Amino acid sequence: MKFPMIHICYRVRDLQKSEAFYQQAFGFEIGRKKDFPAGKFTLSYLVCPGLPFELELTYNYDQQEPYTIGDGYSHLAVGVADLEAAHQRHTEMGLDLTPIKGLSAGKGNFYFVTDPDGFRVEVVRQSAG
Repeated sequence: MKFPMIHICYRVRDLQKSEAFYQQAFGFEIGRKKDFPAGKFTLSYLVCPGLPFELELTYNYDQQEPYTIGDGYSHLAVGVADLEAAHQRHTEMGLDLTPIKGLSAGKGNFYFVTDPDGFRVEVVRQSAG
């Protein structure tokens, strides 16, 4: 029996700002959007073309305060072939990001970018093959 990952959900305070962040920073596209006025929320499903995984952004109409991310939350991760070019691009975009890091001595292989709601996205060097 297989249980493939299909999506992760983030609750966001400004849906348009969050959609723009993931579109501009990581090339996500809005796959579908569902508005539920009676329930006072909107779901926006972002996809990377050609991949089955979705990022679900949930916008609750009446949320005024920032959501508490908590100390157990870690991060979402995306891969990229040219880590240095991606880091430079995110730096030029003025995003909140860390320097390129590694878990041991040698060439770094990841960095983190923080989205508008404080969620962290790890950008990981993908090797060819």
